[in-house]
Amino acid sequence: MLSEGNDYDTGINTFSPEGRIYQVEYAMQAIKLGSNAVGIRTKDGVVLAAERRLPSPLMIPSSLEKTIQIDGHIGAVLAGLVSDARSLIDYARVECQNHRFTYNEPMSILSIAETIADLVIDFGENKKNRKTEMARPYGVSLLIAGVDESGAGLYQTDPSGHYMEWSARAIGPATESAQAMLKENYSSTMTMQEAEKLALQTLKNVMTDKINNLNVELCTVLVETKTFESRNPEYIEEIIKTLQ
Repeated sequence: MLSEGNDYDTGINTFSPEGRIYQVEYAMQAIKLGSNAVGIRTKDGVVLAAERRLPSPLMIPSSLEKTIQIDGHIGAVLAGLVSDARSLIDYARVECQNHRFTYNEPMSILSIAETIADLVIDFGENKKNRKTEMARPYGVSLLIAGVDESGAGLYQTDPSGHYMEWSARAIGPATESAQAMLKENYSSTMTMQEAEKLALQTLKNVMTDKINNLNVELCTVLVETKTFESRNPEYIEEIIKTLQ
């Protein structure tokens, strides 16, 4: 890919003769340098789980957030550059509050995914009145999960500005093997407890470090409460004990 793109890979708004934008492809590769994350939707809600890669035992695990709340009814998990994800999440939070203030209702999961996807593709040089000062593609993929009037929703965004709805999705360096496991074990009738276990089992199977209650995160949004909740380490430890 590098040899083909030598004349075009520095231009973020320039198509190669093959119809490719290499900077977007490079941003997609940045996702594989991050950690693994999983999202699972059920009839009762949605589960997000993420791997924490702690570079040192001296690091405080809680300072490395991979599952992030956007609004009271929605959260996200990331794979790729944390700083890029933070910019997207901050923008989504403002949009959610503006929507709530203007329309007196929470923003739908689909609308938030569309808003983030629009911002992701809004990069470039010498562009007036743009929403962001980003001069390159965002090197991050998000799984956006929540509950609205339509029920539970799970969407993925990527550096190309594309967004997709999923029943179960894995992102990160081990996407292929993790997604294969989800495809084999996912059921639309599974309970939230089964989804939580499947999410952590999937992470355990693809993580290079031994799974424990400090190097993974787990959060849920229930249809009944429409509230984003992070699971504490003690709750996660009980699930880990049941994994194969």
